[in-house]
Amino acid sequence: MDAMTYTAVRANLASAMDRVCNDHEPLIITRTGAQSVVMLSLEDCKALEETAHLLRTPANAKKLLSAVAQLNAGKGIERNLVK
Repeated sequence: MDAMTYTAVRANLASAMDRVCNDHEPLIITRTGAQSVVMLSLEDCKALEETAHLLRTPANAKKLLSAVAQLNAGKGIERNLVK
């Protein structure tokens, strides 16, 4: 995760926003004598919220992590989507 000063971001706000959105990488914005913040694209923020929601209950988290482990082990089954 890259970092930029508040002053640098302020001078280059549009390009910083484009970079965060295009690269899907958060940007730490540092401030002298104050807490830092993170700039995150709306799309990535929504994805993080959805992931947190899905992993909130232990039973659902266990099922999802088990499914990911199966896919990583090459045990996934390709299926056609029904329209």
